[in-house]
Amino acid sequence: MTSPRQAPLVPSQNRVPSQNRLLTSLSRDAKARIIPNMENISLSQGEVIFQAGDTERFVYFPNDCLLSLLYVLENGKSTEIAVVGSDGFVGSDALLGEGTSWSQALVQNAGTAYRIRASVLREEFYRNSELQTMVLLYIQSAMIQTALVAACNPHYSIAQQLCCKLLFSLDRLGGDELTLTQEAIANALGVRRESVTDAANLLREQGAIDYCRGHIKVLDRTRLEELSSECYSVVTAESDRLMPWQVSPAANSSHG
Repeated sequence: MTSPRQAPLVPSQNRVPSQNRLLTSLSRDAKARIIPNMENISLSQGEVIFQAGDTERFVYFPNDCLLSLLYVLENGKSTEIAVVGSDGFVGSDALLGEGTSWSQALVQNAGTAYRIRASVLREEFYRNSELQTMVLLYIQSAMIQTALVAACNPHYSIAQQLCCKLLFSLDRLGGDELTLTQEAIANALGVRRESVTDAANLLREQGAIDYCRGHIKVLDRTRLEELSSECYSVVTAESDRLMPWQVSPAANSSHG
């Protein structure tokens, strides 16, 4: 397992996360106890933070990166369980359980994240009802995402699944561009690379995206949402309902 590179640390009094919405939602008192124990790290695309079976010791709060949680089968094939960005955190097994991961955490898009030892955050979690509420609501939201996508995917085309994949990623990264290879998409969706090529070409013909050498730019987000499966709108609505303090970008971009 490759260790994440530690980015230059700025003075603790200035290290207030400005992008992770879960952290910025905390009260000043909670931040004062948590932030000094965090380190700012840089994560590279394709970097594996932990594998299934690893003992997790840290909790990661992405700022401007995207982390993909994958379940990898014995034959090497994988399926994405969830994508995590500025909306949440990775490391719930370490925070709430014995710390042994059952999934792989892969960096989908490079960027920075705040990292804190699980033992330190756990101590604050059990004494701070505010943090408990936010963490548990986020976990509930992530479980809904995982369950609905798993239920929907067998009933929708790969193009519709790709639309959901892109929308979920954009909501958690911001902007309208992603760096995502066809191989990475195929691994996330659990399909052949050729199927991803066909789906991407279809979306490009529809005027929804432009795609070239692993770089995806969304040209028409409304069209992308129209072409996606229903699970995207349901998951987004549930997320906004459960965590009203950090309404997803989609609520501001596509409905306004």
